[in-house]
Amino acid sequence: MEKILIVGCKKSMDDVCIACSRCMVGFNRREGEFSRYKDTDAELIGILNCGDCPGAAVVTRLAQFNLWNNLMNEKPTKIHIAPCIKDHCPYKETLMGKIKAKAGIEVIEGTHPYLPNNIFA
Repeated sequence: MEKILIVGCKKSMDDVCIACSRCMVGFNRREGEFSRYKDTDAELIGILNCGDCPGAAVVTRLAQFNLWNNLMNEKPTKIHIAPCIKDHCPYKETLMGKIKAKAGIEVIEGTHPYLPNNIFA
């Protein structure tokens, strides 16, 4: 079974996204980058923020996530990077480099496909 962890932007998750619902809906519907799990047994085991700009704490946060979840025998098999980082973060390259260097599992850029073209439409 695939165990999915989503990493997003702290500022967006706290101030912009409404409970990260687009990532969760995308996962539940298996749309966007989650379409790869359409015929696969997969579950979302966490949504983690980067730790704030410039992402200096992202590796520590991932380690803490693993520490707490190891107590429940839960470990992510894939990490998805949310659009708030993938499409909007000025520190994206630094964050992605740190995550890919330390995660030891596949890191996928993207989650949901629900990006509005016009906020007044």
